[in-house]
Amino acid sequence: MVSQKVTVSNPTGIHARPAATLAKTAAPFKSSIILVAGEKRLQAKSVLNLMSAAIKCGTEITVECDGEDEAEALKTVVEAIESGLGE
Repeated sequence: MVSQKVTVSNPTGIHARPAATLAKTAAPFKSSIILVAGEKRLQAKSVLNLMSAAIKCGTEITVECDGEDEAEALKTVVEAIESGLGE
């Protein structure tokens, strides 16, 4: 398992559009991709799961990836979050 902390940078946080972008980014990977925000553990491949967490701009989250393509998955998901998820 690999993990990395990242701060949500897009001004509106992870609402519907960024959640969809993040889930689409995570979907092709075989690894399990979990976002840890406080006490919440969220499946990154689930739009509804991501939206339900109401993650705001400036929130520090941990991305955890576990599986055969974990390193590539971690790099890709962290880069997507740092880039603002298309916003």
